[in-house]
Amino acid sequence: MKGSECKFVKYMEGSDKRFVIPVYQRNYDWKMDNCKQLFDDLVKIIKEHHRSHFFGSLVSVYNPDGHNEEFLVIDGQQRLTTVSLLFLAMYNLMDKNIIVPKTSNLKQRLYEEYLVDKWQPEDTRIKLKPVKNDQKAFGKLFSDSSEHIRESNLTVNYNYFYNRIQKQEITIDELYDAICCLEIINIRLDMEDNPQLIFESLNSTGLDLSEGDKIRNFILMGLPSKEQDEYYDKYWYKIEICTKYDVSAFIRDYLSVKQQAIPKQSKIYINFKEYVELGKIQTEPLLIEMLEYAKRYQILLDGKTDSAVLNACIFRLNRLETTVTRPFFLEVLRLYDENKLSIEQIADIFLTTENYLFRRNICDLPTNSLNKIFLMLHREIMRYDGSEVDYVEKFKYALMSKKERTRFPDDAEFADAFTRKPIYLMNSKNKIYIFERLENFGTIEDKDVYRHCDEGTYSIEHIMPQHLTPTWQKELGEKYEQIHEEWLHRIANLTLTAYNSKYSNSTFLEKKTIQNGFDDSGIRMNTWIAKKDKWTLAELKERSVYLRNRALTIWTLPVTEFKPKQKQMDSYTLYDDAELTGRLIARFAFKRTEQPVTSWVEMFQKVIQMLYDEDKAIITKLALSNENNIAIHFNTNPDAFKKSVEIGDGIYVWTNTSTQSKLSVLRRLFQLYDEEPADLIFYLRDEKS
Repeated sequence: MKGSECKFVKYMEGSDKRFVIPVYQRNYDWKMDNCKQLFDDLVKIIKEHHRSHFFGSLVSVYNPDGHNEEFLVIDGQQRLTTVSLLFLAMYNLMDKNIIVPKTSNLKQRLYEEYLVDKWQPEDTRIKLKPVKNDQKAFGKLFSDSSEHIRESNLTVNYNYFYNRIQKQEITIDELYDAICCLEIINIRLDMEDNPQLIFESLNSTGLDLSEGDKIRNFILMGLPSKEQDEYYDKYWYKIEICTKYDVSAFIRDYLSVKQQAIPKQSKIYINFKEYVELGKIQTEPLLIEMLEYAKRYQILLDGKTDSAVLNACIFRLNRLETTVTRPFFLEVLRLYDENKLSIEQIADIFLTTENYLFRRNICDLPTNSLNKIFLMLHREIMRYDGSEVDYVEKFKYALMSKKERTRFPDDAEFADAFTRKPIYLMNSKNKIYIFERLENFGTIEDKDVYRHCDEGTYSIEHIMPQHLTPTWQKELGEKYEQIHEEWLHRIANLTLTAYNSKYSNSTFLEKKTIQNGFDDSGIRMNTWIAKKDKWTLAELKERSVYLRNRALTIWTLPVTEFKPKQKQMDSYTLYDDAELTGRLIARFAFKRTEQPVTSWVEMFQKVIQMLYDEDKAIITKLALSNENNIAIHFNTNPDAFKKSVEIGDGIYVWTNTSTQSKLSVLRRLFQLYDEEPADLIFYLRDEKS
């Protein structure tokens, strides 16, 4: 095995070289985003006068047999294939005289050094040999465009390069110069080396860089060494401390605040880089702001404010692992830092949020849309009149205005669900949370319920046991089976105990009088139970009413007199199960943009075009196939539909369908594109307006 640094073009050049992708490798799967990133980097190399750009490592097995130098590509096939597509797009543009280079032999050099061996027969001349389906698609790119396999990922990326090169952000000569700056670690194996073992070693030793690590390198590596040390000590190290070294999670929330869009976990670094470069943000101001937000983030992790009420609420929210609220809370804490909200108002907002989350949990409302709700909540509040005046009241109004799956359950819905829900079957963190609140709410002296439960001193037990003994059956009466089935896991039959769980099947009298039983329990909620002489349906119903009323006191529904001066548009997401037929759409929000529209058809067309621009292969495959029922909505023939619109590149979508049908198509497309339905928001006009 030999490893050395070299220019990527030096590795590729030579008409007698062949690059074979082994059949056990995955298909070519770089997306347009990856190609865009590569092209952006090449443009930057020229405009910022970089001499080199590291392009990763490339591992191949050298086979000296035959007339050619053959390399079996073990690792790096995605980059090798992508640069080959870029070279081919450059060649074809020059061959058709669409772009004319200054260097007279550039077209010939690309073709004969990097793409083909002109001395070989037609069927073996292409130097790169991808796996089977990719090989056919790559070969067709050397032919007339009418023969291109449009649904192939290779064709989609080739077309991206073909179109972008024509924008001439840099000349085609400069583009070639930039590609010549790409450097790799070339690891060449001999036939006696075991490629599989080396591949496994390269991909399994050590940990990959986290998104936070990549961002640190991006920010600091371009600085002079003195500034690197200064900025690391002054800012980055403190950011790491504030975020408990989970910088990736922090930056995801920071970007959510700044861009009003939640980055995917795998794209935090890419989104951050785009945010900085597009905004042309200078390094030190960026780090200053990030540190300010990191200090607020630290409060969300640790509490430690001047308000004991707020600290306790933050602790509970963290026990419940409610991280979706953090982008909103970061903005709320910013308003506190700017003296626009008091610490009491902050506590009120946090407690109301806690009640909203808990009521929804008890009422089994889905959690999918919560991240979008809290992402947009600050912006929604500010829209009412553009100011922070009456912020808390506007916040309460915003939550109370939610509908359908995003609603704030009212007292009747919550009370009914709380008393009927099988609380015992909930996950442990939620059960402990409920009993901590029931035990400590409204008292001066809090019991450390969480610690006692974690250590096993306290446990959540049934009063009427899970397995009825004859004594219990007699106590409950003739309908003991029905009572047991209906009430066993409900809140009315559950309590915190400090007695040994081996007594769980004991009679009610024994549970009262044993050591640490109800009679001498130090747990306040057991005082009510200890006053009873028996445990039957009557006591269960009585305690159910008692706990219902206590729950309504603990998890209160907010009240506000605020009303916006102008009626706000109703909003729904693609995730909501709402009947929108007959409603009028005014605008939609998706992928960090809001766009006005005049009809559902216009929204439908624009959203699909946005998806298509991100990855053309998916919709192209639908238009050229009949593999599933969504494919019938797409075609390359405009006459296939009574009414249709062009998405792009001669692909048409059927528009003569109902609103609900359009939404159904979008939901299935979102699955194919791995997009969250809750990220597409519709704003509806008042039908009277």
